[in-house]
Amino acid sequence: MKILLVGFGKMGQLVGSLAPQYGHEITGVIDPQSASHGGDPDDPKWQEVDVAIDFSTPAAVVGNAVALARRGINLVIGTTGWQKDEATVRDAVAKGGGAAVAAPNFSTGVVLFEAIVGHAAALFAAREDFGAFLHEAHHAQKKDAPSGTALLLKRAIEQAGYGRAVDVAASRAGFIPGIHTVGFDGPAETITLTHTARDRTAFARGALAAAKWLHGKRGWYTMKDVLGVE
Repeated sequence: MKILLVGFGKMGQLVGSLAPQYGHEITGVIDPQSASHGGDPDDPKWQEVDVAIDFSTPAAVVGNAVALARRGINLVIGTTGWQKDEATVRDAVAKGGGAAVAAPNFSTGVVLFEAIVGHAAALFAAREDFGAFLHEAHHAQKKDAPSGTALLLKRAIEQAGYGRAVDVAASRAGFIPGIHTVGFDGPAETITLTHTARDRTAFARGALAAAKWLHGKRGWYTMKDVLGVE
């Protein structure tokens, strides 16, 4: 498959380096802040692109995604913090006749972790003496806080029937790829569930797998669809 990288920071470069392992070809880069920038999203040279993988910035997602989707190019969006404009991007994907996978986290482990957290929350929902908390930590350069994954986990807790407040905290320091901890605390005991990313390759590999999975599909999907997780 021919892939266009939207955003060429650490994640974009990592996706590019791993793409050959999945049989994909990188055809170019959209990133005005990078020396590798090959043109705007409406440039004719992207006509043969199959999928655009976006790890850019929240402000850049909508303009690029809409322009590419309207051309029928499938999208894999791993950037977070742009969801207020999701309806606009969805509309462009539908009108272009293509497909998209959008997720706050492309790690297989995180998708499964979300399911585990939801199950745990359902068990604790009836235990009124247990309170829930969520803490996430990322590298100092990550702009949005709490992370998109933290918000996803909070939503999973709430949707599981846990109706009490969930305290959410975030830390930004150093080079942490990502740590998410969900806890349930009672009068004399605490249960914690933690997912730790050792490096960014889990996210890049998930995005590349999603790009392949999209082939021949139409519509809007998440990583749960890609992995077949209910």
